[in-house]
Amino acid sequence: MKSIRFHLFGRVFANALLAVVVALDFLPAAHAQPVSTNAVRRPLPRRSSIILIVADGLGYGDLSCYGQTNFQTPNLDRLAAGGVRFTSYYAGDAVSSPARAALMLGRDSGHLKQRADADVPLAADDITVAQLLEQSGYRTGLIGEWDLGGDGTSGAPSSRGFDVFDGYLDPVGAENYYADFVWSYAPKSSSNPTNYQREDSLSKVPLIANAGGAKRAYIPDLLTEIALNFIKNNQPDPFNRYRSFFLVLNYTMLRANTAETARTGNGMQVPTDAPYSEEAWPPPERNKAAMVARLDAGIGQILDQLKQLNIESNTVIFFTSDTGPHHDGGIDPKFFQSAGPYRGGRGDLYEGGLRVPMIVRWPAKIPAGQVSDFIWAAWDFLPTATGIALIKPAPKVDGISVLPTLLGQTQTNRHESFYWKLQGRDAAQAARTGDWAAVQPKAGAPLELYHLTTDPGETNNVAGKNPDMIKKFAGLLKNQ
Repeated sequence: MKSIRFHLFGRVFANALLAVVVALDFLPAAHAQPVSTNAVRRPLPRRSSIILIVADGLGYGDLSCYGQTNFQTPNLDRLAAGGVRFTSYYAGDAVSSPARAALMLGRDSGHLKQRADADVPLAADDITVAQLLEQSGYRTGLIGEWDLGGDGTSGAPSSRGFDVFDGYLDPVGAENYYADFVWSYAPKSSSNPTNYQREDSLSKVPLIANAGGAKRAYIPDLLTEIALNFIKNNQPDPFNRYRSFFLVLNYTMLRANTAETARTGNGMQVPTDAPYSEEAWPPPERNKAAMVARLDAGIGQILDQLKQLNIESNTVIFFTSDTGPHHDGGIDPKFFQSAGPYRGGRGDLYEGGLRVPMIVRWPAKIPAGQVSDFIWAAWDFLPTATGIALIKPAPKVDGISVLPTLLGQTQTNRHESFYWKLQGRDAAQAARTGDWAAVQPKAGAPLELYHLTTDPGETNNVAGKNPDMIKKFAGLLKNQ
């Protein structure tokens, strides 16, 4: 893709980038493997489009519909009111890369190669949910942070089933809210679009509005604009034979900028701390609240557009967070009780680091206004999404489809236990079975045991009083 230069400011600048994405979106979709033109497929009924929105380090208690009282999230509350809000949903891991891999691959962190202290791309034989949906006929797009492989690796999004990618490959790029570039990808054209090998054209697109340290284009707002453009260009209609789309929107928000933290002690970059400028809060906390407000506004724009395009009824939205709340950049998760009633945050295998928001809205299928304490986790997203798409999940997944629960049907298959392994310099493990949770905070440490119904904040370690449960969890952790 030729280098593109943008000289415009504000919304005009954003529209210029969107024009590029429009052009890319009209190119034909590519498949990860050649598809035989002689293959006969049974026609599928019209399928629902799927949007997965993942916030970065948004805690269980950071939304007003989950109990936040210091600030409001009216659009996310609207999303929850229109569908089902889950109170016992768990992230795939306590750190970003394996947490995102769990969503994409349908595996728990004990079966992932991604680590807390190293960048490990997806392997060549990993099969993502995007690949499965793309190969079944979905138009696929990834906008925002990827964190599972860079340019030239098997883990790059252009190799993992995404027809379109606009965003950042690693956390270093994603934490700069005024980056002067964005990675962009779309497959090159072909005379035979139904049977050709993907040609990688992943390129850095310069953002002149932010060149030389200028701060004219706030990246999270830009990602919202690109997502709106993707939805508009790929809405199912007679011209594309009602082809459904799968969009992953990984917001680069609520992560602190390392350089800004070192310089000012406030790494939470946001154009303005309005509407909280007059609050007597520490500056990082005002900025965080303002970031949540901008995230909420972006969700509102997406909801409004789906309604305007008349596709909201048959579009499933999943909204969640990759991990529990951040504690860097000058912010303290306890200031706003960002983990809700739970202990810990990002990087911890206690409830506060793993239990995160999950809202699912599907007007055609899910009755509005539900709250569910059904327990599920990030690795269940892949089989649930393939169930919505009427296709089979990848082999060797740890997840189960929670589609019956979403549809108000009997959930006959459930997890007996949940397992997490924080792989890094100080390996840690955790598991949950029923109302019990066990945590091994580092390798070799004794197991801690908590009863979540009577002690949701995990303040009372009852390991010594329950040797049988400790023995059960020890066997579970050993066999992982």
